Amino acid sequence: MTELSRPGVLHVKGRVLAGPDDVRDELWVIDGRITYDRPVTAGLDVTTVDGWALPGLVDAHCHVGLDTHGPVPAETAEKQALTDREAGTLLLRDAGSPSDTRWIDDREDLPKIIRAGRHIARTRRYIRNYAHEIEPEDLVAYVAQEARRGDGWVKLVGDWIDRGTGDLSACWPREAVEAAITEAHRLGARVTAHCFAEDSLRDLVEAGIDCIEHATGLTEDTIPLFAERGVAIVPTLVNIATFPDLAAGGEQKFPRWSAHMRRLYDRRYDTVRAAYDAGVPVYVGTDAGGSLAHGLVAGEVAELVKAGVPPVEALSATAWGARAWLGRPGLEEGAAADLVVYGSDPRADVGVLAAPRRIVLRGRVVG
Repeated sequence: MTELSRPGVLHVKGRVLAGPDDVRDELWVIDGRITYDRPVTAGLDVTTVDGWALPGLVDAHCHVGLDTHGPVPAETAEKQALTDREAGTLLLRDAGSPSDTRWIDDREDLPKIIRAGRHIARTRRYIRNYAHEIEPEDLVAYVAQEARRGDGWVKLVGDWIDRGTGDLSACWPREAVEAAITEAHRLGARVTAHCFAEDSLRDLVEAGIDCIEHATGLTEDTIPLFAERGVAIVPTLVNIATFPDLAAGGEQKFPRWSAHMRRLYDRRYDTVRAAYDAGVPVYVGTDAGGSLAHGLVAGEVAELVKAGVPPVEALSATAWGARAWLGRPGLEEGAAADLVVYGSDPRADVGVLAAPRRIVLRGRVVG
């Protein structure tokens, strides 16, 4: 029996999904921590929550503190984080932001953030006000800087439109990314990169990159390389859905780019399914915080299922598997009680993710 250090206990009962096949009848939360040992509750207040419990969901690609124009005020960043929390998204990997959001770490009512520092892009080859815009000779130094500022990740812009050719192209020479990724790994950071197109992928993977964002340019030639090296992808399909509108907006000025974006969009589901079938690790991310709203994780899981990822695997990509990949616990004995409770089994219907019954953050019912 577990002894309590202070009054107040949370009892979650029904079905607790500690893993895809690890289903338990109940858990208890004491001092914000999970236990599966029934505590002594005589004389104490017990709050009971019924339903199907999952670990707090993960958005492995979002941007807190950022909008279409660049950095946003703290109050806007707070609203973004709260929107994610209300969707049951309690762990965020911030895949690049120019804002300092460290103050969020002191807020017990906001999701935890794993930061990748600020984007690192080639000069005039990314969205204005987002990134450090540099040339290849400075890449190692900037990667080292952001590795020290982040939480174990660095974010590169691997490709973007080249105005000289009018189409997407790789931003960095092979030797520059090799040196930069080696330096990040030396400093204990993993590296990810924004990549829409095809031609940057082989160099980045062979240079040792850990993850690719979007990955719409994967082909039958590069998918086996990703699988062999264990390089993860975060497809952000809810963002890829915007490609037709982007293509229409750039049609007159950059017709080659527009046609390329449409091709990437048209094959998006086939690309994700082929990667999954080959054994490439796939995780949920929304790209919220640029032009997209926060709180879209349920929609992204549904998109992965539509692409052909089995529902339980799509669920794992935002729950058990995603947390393990990011080095954070799930519903484990002694872990911080970050969990979401639903009215029915999300393994049977991932659509229930859009309607959480209760949200528990650090042991407190917050929604």
